[in-house]
Amino acid sequence: MNKKIGAAAVILNTEGQILLVKHSYGKNNWDLPGGRSEENESAQETAIREVLEETGLKVKIGPLTGVYYASKYDMHHFVFLATIDSNNKPVPSSTEILECRYYSIEDLPKPISTFTYKRILDALNQDSIGLFHRIEKLEWLE
Repeated sequence: MNKKIGAAAVILNTEGQILLVKHSYGKNNWDLPGGRSEENESAQETAIREVLEETGLKVKIGPLTGVYYASKYDMHHFVFLATIDSNNKPVPSSTEILECRYYSIEDLPKPISTFTYKRILDALNQDSIGLFHRIEKLEWLE
């Protein structure tokens, strides 16, 4: 049995705002740049590739901020802090992405899932308890 793995990056600008992408499918929701791993790809490599594919940005992966198991999909999601390699601006670089923009934690766009919100909070609060989390239900903040 092969487990599904995904990875995402929490990228902050100099003002401490979080980079989010708006999907062109489903609820057209906002999310962290990231996605499913490909064959022979580590979680870190997945985050690097997905950020580049979705935003056109090259990043360096930093610390792991959480591992989330989504029981509904039998999938593990790895989340890392990441820094941008250059001064480039994020630009939607995939048909899956309508927009990419930085937002303050106090003013996140909607719709956004509670899963995305939790991953952001955990990444920004490194004093949180434990790296491993189980996600039983996905809810939407609209």
